[in-house]
Amino acid sequence: MAGVHPQDDLLKMTHRENWKVQHERLHVKHRGHEAMHAEMVLILVATLVVAQIVLVQWKQRHHRSYNLVTLVQMWVVPLYFTIKLYWWRFLSMWGMFSVVTSYVIFRATRRPLSCRTPRMVYKWFLLIYKLSYAVGVLGYLAIMFTMFGFNVFFRIKAEDSMDVGVIMLFYGLYYGVMGRDFAEICSDYMASTIGYYNKGGMPSRSLTSDICAVCGQRILVDVEEEGIIEDTYQLSCGHMYPEVLQLI
Repeated sequence: MAGVHPQDDLLKMTHRENWKVQHERLHVKHRGHEAMHAEMVLILVATLVVAQIVLVQWKQRHHRSYNLVTLVQMWVVPLYFTIKLYWWRFLSMWGMFSVVTSYVIFRATRRPLSCRTPRMVYKWFLLIYKLSYAVGVLGYLAIMFTMFGFNVFFRIKAEDSMDVGVIMLFYGLYYGVMGRDFAEICSDYMASTIGYYNKGGMPSRSLTSDICAVCGQRILVDVEEEGIIEDTYQLSCGHMYPEVLQLI
């Protein structure tokens, strides 16, 4: 019929027939492009292989620069997407973490190093580790909770419980890795400046038995006792040091 248009024929078709027509049109449109598609796949695979080799060699030969660059990217790149997509919850948590961590890094890189800085650095990153670990475990349990269908007993939608689980798991992994890398940077800086010594030779002062010879802080817990925040360890030479110095 002269009055029937192709658009009208598409409207009369079922969803399955319409999908077949669209699929055939896609094949007609890309007919003769098989060689180009194969080249694109080969280029993609080659790029991934070469990039992986370069990253592995970079990490092995220049470990510190690799960690620094990847850490800065992991720290800064999410800021762009959170502002663009209006993820204010993540942005607020990112901001609080960044402010406190920046202050801790500032204190850890000062010369001379304050005697209270190692303990402050240790406590902050230990707190980040425990919180990220707990949040990650809760997120994983929430995902398993949803996959096994237990959300039905509590009248919780599967989409809601799965979203909560994925978000908590992401937060735990993200801030756990960030805290670990920042703690390594702080420990490197402190290890290069810390010490109870005299550049001219032997130490000119003597220490009592309850003072750490490295950081100069008072040891709060005996070697045999179990501490709430930190324990005390004793070397084979007889010197004692708090658990905070295991970070460096």
